[in-house]
Amino acid sequence: MSFVITVYIPGGIVMASDSRQTIGIQRVEESAKDHPPIPIVSSDYVYKTFLLESSQVGISTFGEAFLGKMGTDFHLKTFEEEDLTENDDVESIAEKLLNFFKRNFPLADTSFHIAGYKKRGKISTPYVYHCNIKRAELKRLNYVKEKDQILYGASWGGESDIITEILQPAWMKDNTGDLKQVPKPQVIWDIMSLQDAIDFAVYAVKTTIDTMRFQARPKTVGGPIDVLLITPQGTNWIKRKGLLVE
Repeated sequence: MSFVITVYIPGGIVMASDSRQTIGIQRVEESAKDHPPIPIVSSDYVYKTFLLESSQVGISTFGEAFLGKMGTDFHLKTFEEEDLTENDDVESIAEKLLNFFKRNFPLADTSFHIAGYKKRGKISTPYVYHCNIKRAELKRLNYVKEKDQILYGASWGGESDIITEILQPAWMKDNTGDLKQVPKPQVIWDIMSLQDAIDFAVYAVKTTIDTMRFQARPKTVGGPIDVLLITPQGTNWIKRKGLLVE
């Protein structure tokens, strides 16, 4: 599994992800044939956030990672080479991405965040999408169509229970036994600075990693954190693991 997050504020978009890759190993003993696969960490050096250089569009992936015995990163490169043109923008790329994976892997429970900017007249407008292949779902996350209004906030995917519990309202029973919503203090996204957005994205990934360390559960999120910044002026890798020899 994975944890990815996309933060979208007035100044730009921040995409961050962990680097851990886990695979399920099925025990071969007859007595264990009905048991669920055992999650094994196969790498702490996998890329889950990508930049399409020609279009300045960022893509993060989570969920099912091996499609046709190849990693999602391989298929994203194939998609970029075979399906995209120099005229594509974030909107058309999101639609083409869904069609590409739906055509080749219709049952894959793989999800993506796709983010970038597109000119509407003279104004650079942010677009942030969530895409799920199995459900053939493509949804713009940062826009209210009825009000023609851009939204600011954060969306995350993968092993999301830890950060969701911290930020989302909880439910408790009152004295009568009825469920009552207990709100959490709000994060004011509309006035958040770029540095704070970067810090928040890293915080969300790191908190997930650190909390899992102490919980009795598979450690499915870990490794270095990659951070991509997208603004109307361009893109920048705030943090990107590289190849090295120790």
